[in-house]
Amino acid sequence: MGICTGTVSQSEDDLRGAERLIEEYGSVSDGGMIQHITYPDNFMVEMETTIAQIAGLADDPLMKAIVVNQAIPGTTEAFRRVREKRPDILLFAGEAHEDPGVIESAADLVINCDNIARGYLIVAAAQKMGAKEFVHISFPRHMSYELLSRRRNIMEEACKDLGMGFHFETAPDPTSDVGVAGAQQFILEKVPAWLEKYGKDTAFFCTNDAHTEPLLKRIAEEGGYFVEADLPSPLMGYPGALGIELSDVKGDWPAILERVEKAVADKGGAKRMGTWAYSYGYTTTAALGEFAKRVIEKTSEVGNVEQLFDCYGKYTPGAKWNGSLYTDVATGVEKKNHVLVYQDTYVFGLGYLGMTDVVVPEKYFTIK
Repeated sequence: MGICTGTVSQSEDDLRGAERLIEEYGSVSDGGMIQHITYPDNFMVEMETTIAQIAGLADDPLMKAIVVNQAIPGTTEAFRRVREKRPDILLFAGEAHEDPGVIESAADLVINCDNIARGYLIVAAAQKMGAKEFVHISFPRHMSYELLSRRRNIMEEACKDLGMGFHFETAPDPTSDVGVAGAQQFILEKVPAWLEKYGKDTAFFCTNDAHTEPLLKRIAEEGGYFVEADLPSPLMGYPGALGIELSDVKGDWPAILERVEKAVADKGGAKRMGTWAYSYGYTTTAALGEFAKRVIEKTSEVGNVEQLFDCYGKYTPGAKWNGSLYTDVATGVEKKNHVLVYQDTYVFGLGYLGMTDVVVPEKYFTIK
């Protein structure tokens, strides 16, 4: 099986998932099952390299499946080239960046974080934690992405239905002239002002990873709530925001969670700050590799969502998963090979909130 992820500097969690598979099933170089490669950090510029690397995995006559996580732009073209040479190879795309209709045309299975259900569930979780106001932080580039803008609109509607105030705040795009440092400085300066404006019973959500760390730092210090990150993980923002040393527990998620939980409690953030107990990126790499293996061995079928969730559960003891098939909002057609997934929210000092058992009202799936 070929596993393609980002590098440690770009997406460490995804890569750790590949390492977990190698630990379990061995590397091809040592006679094992897993051939792990990484795509270039600057993948938008080096797209042809990425495509060639992924397609090159099909040159191995023993190759039975290829998993790409995250499925960055160029994955569809790479999968098409693999199909031409080897139509027998299973092709799985984790956290697809390309338009749903595009990647669905080339992959056997596409996975994305369930930003539709989470639009409702993050607001419902914030209310459960004690929040009365909800602030969504983003910028125009992110709001041009279909799933992100839909989630924002769902959040606004959920606030209306649940009796909470919804507020949209704009922050600088880290890819703009101000850069990451400028964008982070803006958040550090603004959070105290927002808390003064909206009150301490305010939950904050941001669409950008670079904004997460300064946001967590200020919430821990000043008050407010944080349900979970855009792509949640105990490693997303918390170590940098709270100065947590984790190098000795790499890849050990229960140990990582325990250490982050202690740091959050020490800073006074218990019961106000949450995450997913296990990294989404790590679990998606490992679960898709495991699922591919089971499909090849004919103990699972590609279209069986329960069997897929069983693979997610294997790598996340104690945490529940849920999700649904992706529905094309323009046509209303459910896509059988595109699954949206989410994990239960874990609040530090409180435990799991049970959000995977909450039924999301049907109307939210049709909000554009």
